[in-house]
This record gives sequence, C-alpha cells and structure tokens, in this order.
Amino acid sequence: MDRILQKYLPERAIAPCLELIKKNKVHLKVVNERVTRHGDYRLMPGGTHQITVNANLNPYRFLITLIHEIAHLVAFETYGRRIKPHGKEWKGTFQYLMLPFLRPEIFPSTLLPLLAKHFRNPKASSSTDAKLSIALKNYDPPTDHTFVYELPFGSIFRLYNGRTFKKGHRKVKRYECIEVRTGRLYLFQPNAEVELLKEL
Repeated sequence: MDRILQKYLPERAIAPCLELIKKNKVHLKVVNERVTRHGDYRLMPGGTHQITVNANLNPYRFLITLIHEIAHLVAFETYGRRIKPHGKEWKGTFQYLMLPFLRPEIFPSTLLPLLAKHFRNPKASSSTDAKLSIALKNYDPPTDHTFVYELPFGSIFRLYNGRTFKKGHRKVKRYECIEVRTGRLYLFQPNAEVELLKEL
C-alpha cells in the first residue's frame, strides 16, 4: 500500500493517508479513468470498505478524492446509513479529515486559498467549484482537452460522449451552448472539459 500511495500522493500526505486507510480498514483500488467520477466508496457484502480512485488524477486531486471517499465511510459509520451522501454529516466529516492536509508542505501556495474557501462548504464534487477545478487542472499532464470558458464565442466543441455544441453567451456563472444536432439550449459550467473542433 505504501508503494501505491508514493506513486499517487504528495509526499507529505502519504503517512497520514496510510494511517486513515489502516484505521478505517479501507481496501483501496486505483482504477482506470471513469469520466463521470473521480472516486467511489462502497460497503462490500462481506462488510469491508472499498474505495476506488482514478489513476489519471494529479497528486492533489487524488488526495482530495481519497479523503472525500474516506469521509463517506466515516460519516456512514458515525451517523448511520440513512444520512444523505453529501449532507451536513458528510460535509462536517470531510472538513475535519481534510483540515490536517491544508498545509504548504502538501499543497502549492496557489491552491491553498482556493481550498480554504472550498472547504467552508464542500460540494459533492470539487469539479463543481470552477475556480478550484481550473487551478487543479494546471497540475494535470497536457491533454487535447480545454475548458468551455477558454473557447472563443461561436466555437464548435465536442463532449466525451460525442455530442457537439456551439458556444454562446455567458449567463451569470454558466455558458449557454446550443447542441448542433437538436438545436436545444444547454448551460455549461466554465470548467467543463471539452474538445475544440473549430473556431468560428
């Protein structure tokens, strides 16, 4: 387990994460990328706790995801299985577990203020926090994908599922985009990752 964590986590986060994994009897699996989620927690039929985290995450997002999933486990064990998955019990647990990691020895100084703000009221996914998600993306390996907010107005772009859209105007926090095939209007978060097909 120690060798796995060395590959995926910031160095100073390895020992405390290992302690949390052992204390909570977590069976950690690092898996291939899943587009719809970064991680997952399940109580297995035999009573063991399985957590999966995507292998393609950068060390900082991997750490946030791992603690996010351990927080599910701890919240369910503490408050019972009837709580909402991302309700106040989970939020409080996530904040408590994450606090020891919010230090300059673990996270870059560019991320710490954004993380501090995010953890005042953590969301179900860090991807819904556009500013934090964009800042975390700076530590990813280069890809062909870009963010919706970076595209010029009128650009045609494609999602991972093959659907194509034309970028429109910004509406408060999100962008209005028209699906090319149907003409229907959709709202996109500025940090939605897409593939640019052509600029108009």
